[in-house]
Amino acid sequence: MSASLAQTDRVAADELLVTEPGRVALPPGEPHDDALPVWNDWVRHSPDHVVAAWLSRFEQLLSTGHIEAAVELFLPDSFWRDILAFTWNLHTAEGQDAIRDMLRTCLGSVKPKAWQANGPSREVEDIIEATFDFETEVGRGTGVLRLKDGRCWTLLTTLVELKGHEEAIRHRRPIGLAADAYRPGRESWGERRKRHAEEIGVTRQPYCLVVGAGLWGLALGARLKQLNVSTLLIDRLERPSDVWRNRYDTLVTNSPSAADHLPYMPYPDNWPAFPSKDQIANWLDCYASIMELDIWCKTDCRRAVFDEARDEWIVDVVRDGQAVTLRPKQLVFATGFFGPPHVPEFPGAANFAGEQIHSASFQTAHAYRGRQCVVIGADVSGHDIAAALWEAGADVTVVQRSPVIIVPRESLLGLFQELFSDTAVDRGMTPEKADLLLASLPFRVLSRQHAKMFAEIKQRDSEFYRKLEESGFQLTDGEDHAGLLPQLYRRGAGYYVDVGASKLIINGSIKLRSRVGIECITEHGVLLSDGTELPADVIIYATGYDRSKIPAWKILPDEVRHAVGKLWGYGSGFRGDPGPWEGELRNVWKPTQQRGLWFGAGGFLHSRFYSRVLALQIKAREVGIPTQVYRIPETHCRD
Repeated sequence: MSASLAQTDRVAADELLVTEPGRVALPPGEPHDDALPVWNDWVRHSPDHVVAAWLSRFEQLLSTGHIEAAVELFLPDSFWRDILAFTWNLHTAEGQDAIRDMLRTCLGSVKPKAWQANGPSREVEDIIEATFDFETEVGRGTGVLRLKDGRCWTLLTTLVELKGHEEAIRHRRPIGLAADAYRPGRESWGERRKRHAEEIGVTRQPYCLVVGAGLWGLALGARLKQLNVSTLLIDRLERPSDVWRNRYDTLVTNSPSAADHLPYMPYPDNWPAFPSKDQIANWLDCYASIMELDIWCKTDCRRAVFDEARDEWIVDVVRDGQAVTLRPKQLVFATGFFGPPHVPEFPGAANFAGEQIHSASFQTAHAYRGRQCVVIGADVSGHDIAAALWEAGADVTVVQRSPVIIVPRESLLGLFQELFSDTAVDRGMTPEKADLLLASLPFRVLSRQHAKMFAEIKQRDSEFYRKLEESGFQLTDGEDHAGLLPQLYRRGAGYYVDVGASKLIINGSIKLRSRVGIECITEHGVLLSDGTELPADVIIYATGYDRSKIPAWKILPDEVRHAVGKLWGYGSGFRGDPGPWEGELRNVWKPTQQRGLWFGAGGFLHSRFYSRVLALQIKAREVGIPTQVYRIPETHCRD
């Protein structure tokens, strides 16, 4: 928006605001708490003017401390999701009472100002949507506003940089080895990089230690690097990429590459829409090198204890067989929210004459040509492995023990077409704005919207779903009927994005047994609860992972584990996600009940957006910026 238009809109704000009949007006500059602002024929004004007027009045009320009047700018059933800017937390205030409490607690120290729309607004049905910028006492932020009947329905405010501690990118990028800086003994880039790598963790302690150098660890390491935070990543594997490289050979991403790139380094335009696991692995190795991250591979983290007296962690690791003790101020576990493979204890399994493996150990189907294979489990891995076995010439039967959410990949892509696609890019959508819009949806709104979207998918793909059910497959919409994405946030399991395996089940190429239990494993097969025995040379357990035994819990003391509680899930009360309702994912990307302890988890989308969120919190603590956290959730459920 141009400066002249912004000035015009700010002048127009008070002209658009009146009060309900019989109530006291709000004179410009002198708001009253007992007046309720509403819009006077707001539909006749352009969406841009309506947004500018709302932001102007909101800023005016906040700057003068008129909290009651500010709250009345929100609908009774509104949502304000704040990411650091007001709360130094990830917090969603639901309804006017919650918004009032948040403002009363946080407004005095935040001192928000300069609320300004940063582009044209969009009107869809009865909703006006706009993005905006603003400032606080310590940083700069951006956000998303959605207005309904002139009042706020959803508001997102998120901190994006700290004043005086901005990322070293673009106009602030480092000079490098300047040609005019010749001096005797000057180090080359390679010499300086080598010295730095040799010092960190040995003669110089990192401020932040990140355990896990996979997708999330690399993204966070890159963010912290640009904020000049001394950071060391450690990983038990030989290369950062091996968590991908060591998986089954037919694995590809389910989400498109338009949505999956890491911070600062988008994929080239010729990158496949759905890269293979080896392409992702190669990219991660390149990313770690280009981002100049300090990584100790083949390093096992054994123990981590917080030293209260020195306000730092004592972390014992074994690096290439050598015991090393590190003392970071901040400790991040970027090892995900899944633990070791879960293998059900079926009677008779010890007497099975064939081969039994978990899907985590499955790498290639070529060795199983002509063999009878039973795959237990029908989530992502179960489908992918069954399809790979069929391709290799094996005889495959899938045993489905519980209903699964299935979404055809083409339909899933349609859900995100406006945000993450080449078409979206052509229309001017940047990954940064797409991330922001996705983050702006509170979980209650997300579930409602996706319930509508999933109903539309089921109607559009009704023939596909009909044939799949006729094959015997047990389908579900999810307990909230909202489909895949809310299920991902609740459990991270129980779904499959169909890239062809469902069609193989429909046409009988992959055999299916469902609505049966497993009585026992016999010497030569699997005995089902209906008395049928499936002959098997190989049993593959696609039965997921034990979330109660995530890697961090083996390293941290029990009292820390109990204080922190469960990771992931937002308290929906559905399977795998016990209540009470929290409205934000538990203990990831935000402060926990243990000072200096953080967790990173999620996929590409999460790592790109929330790595900055976590990095800003760590940087603020490093430089001494006050970070009074609003409402760290109580520990209601424990892993």
